[in-house]
Amino acid sequence: MIVRLLLAVFIGIVLGTVVNEPVLKVILAVKQICGQIIFFLIPLIIIGFVASSITSIGKNASRLLGFSFILAYVSSIGAAFGGAWLSYNVLPLLDIHPVVNTVQHPLPQLFFSLEIPQVMNVMTALFLSVFVGLGVVWIRSKEIAQLLNQFRNIVLLLVSRVLMPLLPIFIAANFCVISYQESVSELKIFLPVILIIVICHYIWLLILYLSAALYSGKNSWHVLKYYAPAYFTALGTMSSAATLGVALKCANKSPLLDKDIADFAVPLFANIHLCGSILTEVFFVSVVSQLLYGHLIDFQTLSLFIILLGLFAIAAPGVPGGTVLASLGIVFSILKFDDAGTALLITIFALQDSFGTACNVTGDGALTLIVNTFARRQGNIPQ
Repeated sequence: MIVRLLLAVFIGIVLGTVVNEPVLKVILAVKQICGQIIFFLIPLIIIGFVASSITSIGKNASRLLGFSFILAYVSSIGAAFGGAWLSYNVLPLLDIHPVVNTVQHPLPQLFFSLEIPQVMNVMTALFLSVFVGLGVVWIRSKEIAQLLNQFRNIVLLLVSRVLMPLLPIFIAANFCVISYQESVSELKIFLPVILIIVICHYIWLLILYLSAALYSGKNSWHVLKYYAPAYFTALGTMSSAATLGVALKCANKSPLLDKDIADFAVPLFANIHLCGSILTEVFFVSVVSQLLYGHLIDFQTLSLFIILLGLFAIAAPGVPGGTVLASLGIVFSILKFDDAGTALLITIFALQDSFGTACNVTGDGALTLIVNTFARRQGNIPQ
Protein backbone atom coordinates (compact mmCIF):
# COMPACT_ATOMS: atom_id res chain seq x y z
CA MET A 1 0.00 0.00 0.00
CA ILE A 2 2.77 2.47 0.92
CA VAL A 3 4.56 1.79 -2.38
CA ARG A 4 1.36 2.33 -4.36
CA LEU A 5 0.63 5.58 -2.55
CA LEU A 6 4.14 6.97 -2.97
CA LEU A 7 4.09 5.93 -6.62
CA ALA A 8 0.75 7.72 -7.05
CA VAL A 9 2.21 10.92 -5.57
CA PHE A 10 5.29 10.71 -7.81
CA ILE A 11 3.27 10.01 -10.96
CA GLY A 12 0.87 12.84 -10.15
CA ILE A 13 3.64 15.41 -9.63
CA VAL A 14 5.52 14.38 -12.79
CA LEU A 15 2.34 14.27 -14.85
CA GLY A 16 1.37 17.75 -13.67
CA THR A 17 4.57 19.23 -15.09
CA VAL A 18 4.02 17.90 -18.63
CA VAL A 19 0.26 17.65 -19.02
CA ASN A 20 -1.60 19.93 -21.43
CA GLU A 21 -5.04 21.43 -20.90
CA PRO A 22 -7.15 18.81 -22.77
CA VAL A 23 -5.52 15.96 -20.85
CA LEU A 24 -5.86 17.90 -17.59
CA LYS A 25 -9.61 18.13 -18.19
CA VAL A 26 -9.74 14.34 -18.30
CA ILE A 27 -7.65 14.10 -15.11
CA LEU A 28 -9.93 16.63 -13.39
CA ALA A 29 -12.94 14.55 -14.40
CA VAL A 30 -11.31 11.38 -13.03
CA LYS A 31 -10.43 13.20 -9.80
CA GLN A 32 -13.96 14.52 -9.44
CA ILE A 33 -15.61 11.13 -10.06
CA CYS A 34 -13.24 9.24 -7.75
CA GLY A 35 -13.75 11.86 -5.06
CA GLN A 36 -17.51 11.65 -5.38
CA ILE A 37 -17.47 7.84 -5.03
CA ILE A 38 -15.05 7.90 -2.09
CA PHE A 39 -16.99 10.53 -0.17
CA PHE A 40 -20.28 8.79 -1.00
CA LEU A 41 -18.96 5.72 0.81
CA ILE A 42 -17.87 7.58 3.96
CA PRO A 43 -21.32 7.74 5.70
CA LEU A 44 -21.83 4.05 4.88
CA ILE A 45 -18.48 3.18 6.45
CA ILE A 46 -19.32 5.15 9.58
CA ILE A 47 -22.73 3.51 9.97
CA GLY A 48 -21.39 0.06 9.11
CA PHE A 49 -18.59 0.13 11.66
CA VAL A 50 -19.71 2.41 14.48
CA ALA A 51 -23.27 1.11 14.94
CA SER A 52 -22.32 -2.58 14.83
CA SER A 53 -19.32 -1.99 17.09
CA ILE A 54 -21.50 -0.30 19.73
CA THR A 55 -23.80 -3.33 19.76
CA SER A 56 -20.76 -5.58 20.19
CA ILE A 57 -19.41 -3.47 23.07
CA GLY A 58 -22.62 -3.92 25.02
CA LYS A 59 -24.10 -2.29 28.09
CA ASN A 60 -21.29 0.19 28.82
CA ALA A 61 -21.28 1.65 25.29
CA SER A 62 -22.64 5.05 26.36
CA ARG A 63 -19.89 5.40 28.97
CA LEU A 64 -17.31 4.49 26.33
CA LEU A 65 -18.71 7.12 23.97
CA GLY A 66 -18.51 9.84 26.61
CA PHE A 67 -14.94 8.85 27.43
CA SER A 68 -13.99 8.96 23.73
CA PHE A 69 -15.45 12.45 23.20
CA ILE A 70 -13.65 13.82 26.26
CA LEU A 71 -10.42 12.16 25.16
CA ALA A 72 -10.63 13.67 21.67
CA TYR A 73 -11.40 17.13 23.05
CA VAL A 74 -8.55 17.05 25.58
CA SER A 75 -6.08 15.91 22.92
CA SER A 76 -7.24 18.62 20.51
CA ILE A 77 -7.07 21.56 22.90
CA GLY A 78 -3.82 20.22 24.37
CA ALA A 79 -2.30 20.35 20.88
CA ALA A 80 -3.85 23.79 20.37
CA PHE A 81 -2.28 25.24 23.51
CA GLY A 82 0.99 23.75 22.31
CA GLY A 83 0.52 25.72 19.09
CA ALA A 84 -0.16 28.86 21.15
CA TRP A 85 3.03 28.38 23.19
CA LEU A 86 4.92 27.89 19.94
CA SER A 87 3.56 31.10 18.43
CA TYR A 88 4.57 33.21 21.43
CA ASN A 89 8.07 31.74 21.66
CA VAL A 90 9.07 31.00 18.07
CA LEU A 91 7.34 33.56 15.84
CA PRO A 92 9.25 36.54 17.26
CA LEU A 93 12.46 34.78 16.16
CA LEU A 94 11.32 34.43 12.53
CA ASP A 95 11.60 37.13 9.90
CA ILE A 96 8.42 36.53 7.88
CA HIS A 97 7.25 39.06 5.32
CA PRO A 98 3.77 39.29 3.75
CA VAL A 99 3.40 37.34 0.53
CA VAL A 100 0.63 37.60 -2.02
CA ASN A 101 -0.58 34.21 -3.17
CA THR A 102 -0.95 33.79 -6.92
CA VAL A 103 -1.92 30.74 -8.92
CA GLN A 104 0.45 30.27 -11.84
CA HIS A 105 -1.88 28.19 -14.00
CA PRO A 106 -5.65 28.46 -13.40
CA LEU A 107 -7.52 25.18 -13.82
CA PRO A 108 -9.72 24.71 -16.89
CA GLN A 109 -13.42 24.15 -16.49
CA LEU A 110 -14.68 20.58 -16.34
CA PHE A 111 -16.38 19.47 -19.54
CA PHE A 112 -18.73 17.40 -17.38
CA SER A 113 -19.32 16.86 -13.68
CA LEU A 114 -20.85 13.76 -12.10
CA GLU A 115 -22.47 14.61 -8.78
CA ILE A 116 -23.09 11.70 -6.40
CA PRO A 117 -24.73 13.18 -3.30
CA GLN A 118 -24.12 11.35 -0.04
CA VAL A 119 -27.07 9.53 1.48
CA MET A 120 -26.46 11.78 4.50
CA ASN A 121 -23.68 14.04 5.68
CA VAL A 122 -20.89 12.77 7.91
CA MET A 123 -22.16 14.15 11.21
CA THR A 124 -25.67 12.82 10.56
CA ALA A 125 -24.19 9.39 9.86
CA LEU A 126 -22.08 9.55 13.01
CA PHE A 127 -24.96 10.48 15.32
CA LEU A 128 -27.34 8.04 13.58
CA SER A 129 -24.78 5.26 14.15
CA VAL A 130 -24.37 6.20 17.81
CA PHE A 131 -28.11 6.41 18.54
CA VAL A 132 -29.01 3.26 16.60
CA GLY A 133 -26.19 1.34 18.26
CA LEU A 134 -27.19 2.52 21.73
CA GLY A 135 -30.86 1.80 21.01
CA VAL A 136 -30.08 -1.76 19.97
CA VAL A 137 -28.04 -2.25 23.16
CA TRP A 138 -30.77 -0.81 25.35
CA ILE A 139 -33.57 -2.97 23.90
CA ARG A 140 -31.24 -5.98 23.50
CA SER A 141 -32.38 -6.72 19.94
CA LYS A 142 -30.32 -9.62 18.60
CA GLU A 143 -32.04 -9.43 15.20
CA ILE A 144 -31.07 -5.82 14.51
CA ALA A 145 -27.58 -6.45 15.90
CA GLN A 146 -27.17 -9.28 13.38
CA LEU A 147 -28.48 -7.03 10.61
CA LEU A 148 -25.92 -4.36 11.52
CA ASN A 149 -23.15 -6.96 11.48
CA GLN A 150 -24.22 -8.09 8.00
CA PHE A 151 -24.25 -4.46 6.85
CA ARG A 152 -20.70 -4.09 8.21
CA ASN A 153 -19.63 -7.08 6.09
CA ILE A 154 -21.12 -5.40 3.02
CA VAL A 155 -19.24 -2.19 3.80
CA LEU A 156 -16.00 -4.14 4.27
CA LEU A 157 -16.36 -5.50 0.74
CA LEU A 158 -17.06 -2.00 -0.61
CA VAL A 159 -13.91 -0.72 1.11
CA SER A 160 -11.67 -3.48 -0.23
CA ARG A 161 -13.13 -3.68 -3.75
CA VAL A 162 -14.08 -0.06 -4.47
CA LEU A 163 -12.49 2.46 -2.10
CA MET A 164 -9.00 0.95 -1.87
CA PRO A 165 -8.46 0.64 -5.65
CA LEU A 166 -9.71 4.20 -6.20
CA LEU A 167 -7.48 5.85 -3.57
CA PRO A 168 -4.18 5.76 -5.55
CA ILE A 169 -5.97 7.17 -8.61
CA PHE A 170 -7.55 9.94 -6.53
CA ILE A 171 -4.21 10.81 -4.90
CA ALA A 172 -2.33 10.85 -8.21
CA ALA A 173 -4.97 13.16 -9.71
CA ASN A 174 -4.78 15.46 -6.66
CA PHE A 175 -1.01 15.86 -6.93
CA CYS A 176 -1.21 16.27 -10.69
CA VAL A 177 -3.49 19.28 -10.19
CA ILE A 178 -1.22 20.71 -7.47
CA SER A 179 1.83 20.25 -9.70
CA TYR A 180 0.08 21.79 -12.73
CA GLN A 181 -0.80 24.90 -10.72
CA GLU A 182 2.79 25.08 -9.47
CA SER A 183 1.40 25.08 -5.94
CA VAL A 184 4.27 22.81 -4.91
CA SER A 185 6.63 25.77 -5.34
CA GLU A 186 4.42 27.88 -3.06
CA LEU A 187 5.57 25.74 -0.16
CA LYS A 188 8.90 27.62 -0.33
CA ILE A 189 7.15 30.80 0.79
CA PHE A 190 6.12 29.41 4.14
CA LEU A 191 8.65 26.59 4.30
CA PRO A 192 10.12 27.54 7.72
CA VAL A 193 6.64 27.83 9.23
CA ILE A 194 5.45 24.55 7.72
CA LEU A 195 8.61 22.71 8.80
CA ILE A 196 8.08 23.92 12.37
CA ILE A 197 4.47 22.74 12.29
CA VAL A 198 5.37 19.30 10.92
CA ILE A 199 7.98 18.86 13.66
CA CYS A 200 5.34 19.85 16.23
CA HIS A 201 2.97 17.26 14.75
CA TYR A 202 5.59 14.58 15.42
CA ILE A 203 6.17 15.86 18.94
CA TRP A 204 2.44 15.74 19.69
CA LEU A 205 2.18 12.23 18.24
CA LEU A 206 5.06 11.22 20.50
CA ILE A 207 3.21 12.68 23.49
CA LEU A 208 -0.01 10.86 22.54
CA TYR A 209 1.67 7.49 22.08
CA LEU A 210 3.73 7.85 25.25
CA SER A 211 0.52 8.73 27.13
CA ALA A 212 -1.21 5.71 25.61
CA ALA A 213 1.70 3.49 26.64
CA LEU A 214 1.62 4.82 30.23
CA TYR A 215 -2.17 4.45 30.53
CA SER A 216 -2.35 1.00 28.96
CA GLY A 217 0.89 -0.45 30.31
CA LYS A 218 1.57 -1.68 26.77
CA ASN A 219 4.19 -0.77 24.17
CA SER A 220 2.26 1.65 21.93
CA TRP A 221 4.82 1.12 19.16
CA HIS A 222 2.83 -2.03 18.38
CA VAL A 223 0.02 0.28 17.26
CA LEU A 224 2.07 3.07 15.70
CA LYS A 225 4.16 0.82 13.48
CA TYR A 226 1.08 -0.29 11.54
CA TYR A 227 -0.03 3.27 10.79
CA ALA A 228 2.43 4.15 8.01
CA PRO A 229 -0.07 3.35 5.19
CA ALA A 230 -2.72 5.51 6.87
CA TYR A 231 -0.22 8.37 7.31
CA PHE A 232 0.80 8.36 3.64
CA THR A 233 -2.81 7.96 2.50
CA ALA A 234 -3.79 11.02 4.55
CA LEU A 235 -0.94 13.00 2.94
CA GLY A 236 -2.53 12.29 -0.42
CA THR A 237 -6.23 12.56 0.36
CA MET A 238 -5.96 15.46 2.86
CA SER A 239 -9.06 13.95 4.47
CA SER A 240 -9.51 11.87 7.62
CA ALA A 241 -12.78 10.58 6.19
CA ALA A 242 -11.26 9.49 2.88
CA THR A 243 -8.46 7.75 4.80
CA LEU A 244 -10.90 5.87 7.02
CA GLY A 245 -10.77 2.56 5.15
CA VAL A 246 -6.98 2.40 5.32
CA ALA A 247 -6.89 3.54 8.96
CA LEU A 248 -9.29 0.74 9.95
CA LYS A 249 -7.08 -1.83 8.26
CA CYS A 250 -4.02 -0.46 10.05
CA ALA A 251 -5.71 -0.49 13.47
CA ASN A 252 -7.01 -4.01 12.98
CA LYS A 253 -3.47 -5.28 12.34
CA SER A 254 -2.33 -4.25 15.82
CA PRO A 255 -2.33 -7.11 18.36
CA LEU A 256 -3.02 -4.59 21.15
CA LEU A 257 -6.40 -3.45 19.80
CA ASP A 258 -9.61 -5.43 20.07
CA LYS A 259 -11.34 -5.49 16.67
CA ASP A 260 -14.71 -4.32 17.97
CA ILE A 261 -13.12 -1.42 19.84
CA ALA A 262 -11.04 -0.44 16.80
CA ASP A 263 -14.09 -0.59 14.53
CA PHE A 264 -15.90 1.67 16.98
CA ALA A 265 -13.12 4.13 17.87
CA VAL A 266 -11.31 4.69 14.56
CA PRO A 267 -14.36 5.96 12.58
CA LEU A 268 -15.43 8.00 15.60
CA PHE A 269 -12.05 9.68 16.08
CA ALA A 270 -11.72 10.27 12.33
CA ASN A 271 -14.55 12.77 12.70
CA ILE A 272 -13.98 14.27 16.14
CA HIS A 273 -10.20 14.11 16.79
CA LEU A 274 -8.37 16.75 14.74
CA CYS A 275 -5.34 17.48 16.92
CA GLY A 276 -2.93 18.15 14.04
CA SER A 277 -5.31 20.49 12.24
CA ILE A 278 -6.11 22.44 15.42
CA LEU A 279 -2.46 22.78 16.41
CA THR A 280 -1.75 24.10 12.92
CA GLU A 281 -4.64 26.53 12.83
CA VAL A 282 -3.76 28.10 16.17
CA PHE A 283 -0.16 28.62 15.07
CA PHE A 284 -1.24 29.95 11.69
CA VAL A 285 -3.74 32.48 13.06
CA SER A 286 -0.78 33.88 15.00
CA VAL A 287 1.30 33.95 11.81
CA VAL A 288 -1.46 35.80 9.94
CA SER A 289 -1.94 38.26 12.80
CA GLN A 290 1.79 39.01 12.80
CA LEU A 291 1.92 39.33 9.00
CA LEU A 292 -1.13 41.49 8.40
CA TYR A 293 -1.82 43.27 11.68
CA GLY A 294 1.68 43.59 13.11
CA HIS A 295 1.06 41.89 16.46
CA LEU A 296 0.42 38.52 18.07
CA ILE A 297 -3.03 37.72 19.47
CA ASP A 298 -3.23 38.25 23.24
CA PHE A 299 -3.32 35.08 25.34
CA GLN A 300 -6.83 35.64 26.76
CA THR A 301 -8.37 36.00 23.31
CA LEU A 302 -6.39 33.08 21.91
CA SER A 303 -7.40 30.87 24.86
CA LEU A 304 -11.09 31.56 24.24
CA PHE A 305 -10.56 30.83 20.56
CA ILE A 306 -8.87 27.49 21.41
CA ILE A 307 -11.62 26.37 23.79
CA LEU A 308 -14.29 27.06 21.16
CA LEU A 309 -12.16 25.70 18.32
CA GLY A 310 -11.98 22.34 20.08
CA LEU A 311 -15.78 22.19 20.07
CA PHE A 312 -16.07 23.34 16.46
CA ALA A 313 -13.52 20.75 15.37
CA ILE A 314 -15.73 17.95 16.70
CA ALA A 315 -18.38 19.13 14.26
CA ALA A 316 -15.93 19.77 11.42
CA PRO A 317 -16.36 17.46 8.43
CA GLY A 318 -13.46 15.09 7.84
CA VAL A 319 -12.80 16.60 4.42
CA PRO A 320 -9.96 18.80 3.13
CA GLY A 321 -9.91 22.12 4.99
CA GLY A 322 -12.82 21.07 7.24
CA THR A 323 -11.34 22.45 10.45
CA VAL A 324 -10.53 25.93 9.21
CA LEU A 325 -13.79 26.24 7.29
CA ALA A 326 -15.87 25.15 10.30
CA SER A 327 -14.10 27.72 12.48
CA LEU A 328 -14.47 30.77 10.22
CA GLY A 329 -17.27 32.12 12.41
CA ILE A 330 -15.03 32.41 15.48
CA VAL A 331 -12.12 33.61 13.34
CA PHE A 332 -14.28 36.60 12.38
CA SER A 333 -16.02 37.13 15.72
CA ILE A 334 -13.27 36.44 18.25
CA LEU A 335 -10.03 37.10 16.41
CA LYS A 336 -11.58 39.98 14.39
CA PHE A 337 -9.88 38.91 11.15
CA ASP A 338 -10.95 40.74 8.01
CA ASP A 339 -11.37 39.19 4.55
CA ALA A 340 -7.65 39.49 3.75
CA GLY A 341 -6.66 37.75 6.99
CA THR A 342 -9.19 34.98 6.48
CA ALA A 343 -8.07 34.41 2.88
CA LEU A 344 -4.42 34.19 3.91
CA LEU A 345 -5.30 31.80 6.76
CA ILE A 346 -7.16 29.49 4.39
CA THR A 347 -4.31 29.65 1.88
CA ILE A 348 -1.45 28.74 4.20
CA PHE A 349 -3.61 26.18 6.00
CA ALA A 350 -4.29 24.50 2.64
CA LEU A 351 -0.56 24.31 1.90
CA GLN A 352 0.03 22.00 4.88
CA ASP A 353 -3.42 20.41 5.14
CA SER A 354 -2.08 16.99 4.21
CA PHE A 355 0.40 16.98 7.11
CA GLY A 356 -2.24 18.06 9.63
CA THR A 357 -4.59 15.36 8.41
CA ALA A 358 -1.83 12.73 8.63
CA CYS A 359 -1.23 13.78 12.24
CA ASN A 360 -4.96 13.53 13.00
CA VAL A 361 -5.24 10.04 11.54
CA THR A 362 -2.08 8.70 13.16
CA GLY A 363 -3.03 10.19 16.52
CA ASP A 364 -6.29 8.25 16.38
CA GLY A 365 -4.29 5.07 16.92
CA ALA A 366 -3.01 6.29 20.29
CA LEU A 367 -6.48 7.32 21.44
CA THR A 368 -7.88 3.98 20.28
CA LEU A 369 -5.34 2.19 22.48
CA ILE A 370 -6.45 4.32 25.45
CA VAL A 371 -10.12 3.57 24.74
CA ASN A 372 -9.26 -0.11 24.32
CA THR A 373 -7.66 -0.13 27.79
CA PHE A 374 -10.59 1.78 29.31
CA ALA A 375 -13.03 -0.73 27.78
CA ARG A 376 -11.04 -3.66 29.14
CA ARG A 377 -11.04 -2.17 32.63
CA GLN A 378 -14.79 -1.58 32.37
CA GLY A 379 -15.29 -5.22 31.44
CA ASN A 380 -16.40 -4.58 27.83
CA ILE A 381 -13.68 -6.88 26.47
CA PRO A 382 -11.91 -9.83 28.09
CA GLN A 383 -8.79 -9.20 30.18
